[in-house]
Amino acid sequence: MSVKISAADVKKLRETTGAGMMDCKKALVEAEGDFDKAIEILRKKGQKIAAKRADRESTEGVAITKISDDNTYGVAIVLACETDFVAKNDSFKALAQEFVDIAFNHKTKEEFLAADFGGVTVAEKLIEQTGVIGEKIDITAFERIEAPYVGAYTHVGKIAAMVGLTAVVDNAAELTKDLAMQAASMGATTLSYKDFDPAFVASETEARIAAIKKDNEELVRLGKTLKNVPQFVSRLQLTDEAIAKAEEEAKEQLKAEGKPEQIWDKILPGKMERFISDNTTLDQEQCLLDQKFIKDEKKTVAEYVSSYGDVEVKNFVRVTLG
Repeated sequence: MSVKISAADVKKLRETTGAGMMDCKKALVEAEGDFDKAIEILRKKGQKIAAKRADRESTEGVAITKISDDNTYGVAIVLACETDFVAKNDSFKALAQEFVDIAFNHKTKEEFLAADFGGVTVAEKLIEQTGVIGEKIDITAFERIEAPYVGAYTHVGKIAAMVGLTAVVDNAAELTKDLAMQAASMGATTLSYKDFDPAFVASETEARIAAIKKDNEELVRLGKTLKNVPQFVSRLQLTDEAIAKAEEEAKEQLKAEGKPEQIWDKILPGKMERFISDNTTLDQEQCLLDQKFIKDEKKTVAEYVSSYGDVEVKNFVRVTLG
């Protein structure tokens, strides 16, 4: 004897799981009207689809943040999927908001994935929604920071950044938004060159110099201006001795050019500034405080922060798709 499935039952199951109308009807029929069993059927379908698509790349999705009302902590997550079509869907964006609301109350990704989502864990909900959507979805990033003041910026739902300050200052919201925008746009990976491992800097120096020399070989062939080959790539390498040597070499150059010694003091600062710029390319690329400030490239981010008074950047995070 077949069980009659009402439109109201289908609607309720659809609202509960997010599954399509036909999938909900089929699940209810298979479950002979048992609502909980129908949910389990849909979840098992999700598990099967998730297993089949486990090796798929989920490089689209939504990056989203949530900051506490008192601006003392925040979380950033990426809910990833396979296609831009799904990422732009309003229901997917709403799901991302539900996930970040739950993530907001947890300190680690592991805690978050084990947290409750309407009677199942977040991890189980991801599998369920994989069955609903028909493509792999996953939490590919989870970050949380705490500080006396935390602010955030999200770029078109694709990149999100949060920045924490060591103190609450006037216009802290503007400062953290500018800094988070800098982190999102310029892709810093660390706060300062002081955070670098010397072995990493040495490896980068060798690789970058080799790459420039190779480029110069082609430029020679084409008869074009050669690129400057730096001695260093980070301030970590610019010891007092290295700076003093560079200054002496600059003075020798001025002398060879016949520049009067009495005007050297006016020329040397510019030459040393150029030397430091040419020999800190790694810092400018990867260190937030050492980058040129995107709203005013005449100053570094560190100089911009100092304009707000007695405050420093305590921490920052950046999450992105892919």
